[in-house]
Amino acid sequence: MVLNHQKPHGSSLVTDQNFCCYRGLIMRALTYHGAKDVKVDTVPDPIIEQQDDIILRVTATAICGSDLHLYRGKIPTVEHGDIFGHEFMGIVEETGSAVTSVQKGDRVVIPFVIACGHCFFCDIDLFAACETTNTGRGAIMNKKSIPPGAALFGFSHLYGGIPGGQAEYVRVPKANTGPFKVPGTLSDEKVLFLSDILPTAWQAVTNAGIGKGSSVAIYGAGPVGLMSAACAKMLGAEKIFMVDHHPYRLAYAQETYGVIPINFDEDDDPADTIIRRTPGMRGVDGVVDAVGFEAKGSTTETILATLKLEGSSGKALRQCIAAVRRGGVVSVPGVYAGFIHGFMFGDAFDKGLTFKMGQTHVHRFMPELLEHIEAGRLEPEAIITHRMSLEDAAKGYKLFDKKEEDCRKVILTPGNNTIVVPDTDTEALVGVPAAV
Repeated sequence: MVLNHQKPHGSSLVTDQNFCCYRGLIMRALTYHGAKDVKVDTVPDPIIEQQDDIILRVTATAICGSDLHLYRGKIPTVEHGDIFGHEFMGIVEETGSAVTSVQKGDRVVIPFVIACGHCFFCDIDLFAACETTNTGRGAIMNKKSIPPGAALFGFSHLYGGIPGGQAEYVRVPKANTGPFKVPGTLSDEKVLFLSDILPTAWQAVTNAGIGKGSSVAIYGAGPVGLMSAACAKMLGAEKIFMVDHHPYRLAYAQETYGVIPINFDEDDDPADTIIRRTPGMRGVDGVVDAVGFEAKGSTTETILATLKLEGSSGKALRQCIAAVRRGGVVSVPGVYAGFIHGFMFGDAFDKGLTFKMGQTHVHRFMPELLEHIEAGRLEPEAIITHRMSLEDAAKGYKLFDKKEEDCRKVILTPGNNTIVVPDTDTEALVGVPAAV
């Protein structure tokens, strides 16, 4: 029996063969099975659940640095069978009855933030603070009666438990607000990162006040850090320091974006080195913490985090506070949660620092960033090192996690193939290849 994708449905792992064959619609998706245990499984297709949903056929998806937090088991409420992925794009396959902004066949990039477009926060362009889309608890520990921020694709049940886009098909809620049409003249690779890392970097750098003649220190040379360097260079930053401990990343950033590289495995105090290389030893105008809560901290911090007595290492933030000048800005796109050990609040007060942080208001930045891509001022696809089939996603996670083969960024291409299911054989479908 040959099953073609026509009308999608479902979301969990396929374990009931009769159900699957009766529905006749299954797909391949990257699913979670435990810390550092992900697999490409056969699962039911998504279906239209609300009138403003669409079903997207995914043409390209990426593994994000934030996905590694999930992969490593560092984020609570991730469940067996959850589908990862919040950087993706594709072709609209089906639309709900209330969808007016896109139609079948449109090629769109999907913001990783799911926003309604009409609540208090959406009305002031703070889309990541949308009050209506997240049915989960959110990540605020001392939240009182405050509703959670926006739901996120593929990022735990704290953020709504919405299946992600590392799959052949995905349901996209609030489709009159989210999907962003892109021209056919640009390849998937050129526009894919409009979904997350490019707007995240742009928000980080503009929050830091970086412009012509500015100085900035970027902690972390992962995808967001590299995109931050690209944005800072385009905006005319005079000095861009980049701190990391992977030589291949630093070498790439130096060659491509002209950064001043600092390897913290070789330099015990990067902040002091940065300060000494700024006029009057004042420090930089702004800093970007693109590392987040998994920064390698002290032995004490490691023990506390392991015992779940604190949520985050404060090492990167301490460095940022030290490296920035008085009156400067600490911009934090890196993910943090819970308590932070050794947060130097007194130093921040004494220096009169401003902190800007949080999830990215992706929708706000997509049009402007697309213009920069079309004009050739930004080339986000340059950081891609590995291109794989969705079927090889588990290998991609391992490479990215272990920084093997000088991996900077992994792109996955779903097969979107017809799936052949035997008429008589009722063996479990989980793990069946997309074309057998």
